[in-house]
Amino acid sequence: MAMDLASLAEAPQLSSKVKAEMAKKKMRPESPVLVRIFKQESELEVWKVDAGGQYALFKTYPMCRWSGKLGPKTKSGDRQAPEGFYHVSAGMLNPNSQYYVSFNLGYPNRLESALGYTGEALMVHGACSSSGCYAMTDQGVGEIYAIVQRALEGGQQRFQVQAYPFRMTTQNMARHRGDPNMPFWRMLKEGYDAFAFTRKQPKVSVCGGRYVFNKEFADGEPSDPLAQCPAALGEPAGDLVAKLGAEQRKLDAALVGAAPVSGFAYMDGGMHASFRTLLKQQGAKGMAARISRTKYPVSRPDAALADPYDD
Repeated sequence: MAMDLASLAEAPQLSSKVKAEMAKKKMRPESPVLVRIFKQESELEVWKVDAGGQYALFKTYPMCRWSGKLGPKTKSGDRQAPEGFYHVSAGMLNPNSQYYVSFNLGYPNRLESALGYTGEALMVHGACSSSGCYAMTDQGVGEIYAIVQRALEGGQQRFQVQAYPFRMTTQNMARHRGDPNMPFWRMLKEGYDAFAFTRKQPKVSVCGGRYVFNKEFADGEPSDPLAQCPAALGEPAGDLVAKLGAEQRKLDAALVGAAPVSGFAYMDGGMHASFRTLLKQQGAKGMAARISRTKYPVSRPDAALADPYDD
């Protein structure tokens, strides 16, 4: 909670403090931005291109509330926060949101639409209330909004949002062995690993009913997300292919060797531990007054206190 509610302008501006933090990390306010979201950890990361031309982590923000459970969103009303790869343009930023400010993730994306998934208005926004969105508090979303808005004003046409169930380490994947979402999560991990190994935004295509990363196609981008993927023009750099292959083999071994674990009890999403402490100390009304200019109620506070994803 970096900013006081009283300091929040109607339209968030990039503060001198944030600019100074960027300068220390050799980042410019107008340089491209990328966002990663992790449900289980209840964290949102903002990455920016630094002086070396690669993405570097600028800041990790604790998430106040998300709803649903681990796994993708597939239909309206399921309270699921989405998982996947999304791209946000300037027209998807809303400076007049009922939750202070927000940006639309663009769910359903092309792949999700082709698979028949339904839903709309899935956002990253303020306050601490979620029925499928990622709620960051007014202070948190105000800072994030100012950062991404400045990058878009600086020439970035759209920024990528990568939404994951958890940090996709081999250990975490093995921990969820037996989950019916594992094939989908393995697909997401391909993009996660491509970014981890290159610190460059992965190019995301959709064909064959899946995400395909860092591929170029002779006739341009595949037009039908469900049709078989056309032949690709070559492969990524050999060292990247080797690293991705080694990671896949490591995961295969971990999933075979790990004992199955029972699924987490469904308790309706999660909340970062720092906000759970605040909720315990001040109660739902007191917390709402601290993190929302409109004192917007905390969604399902009892479920947040019993967060099954917190170790």
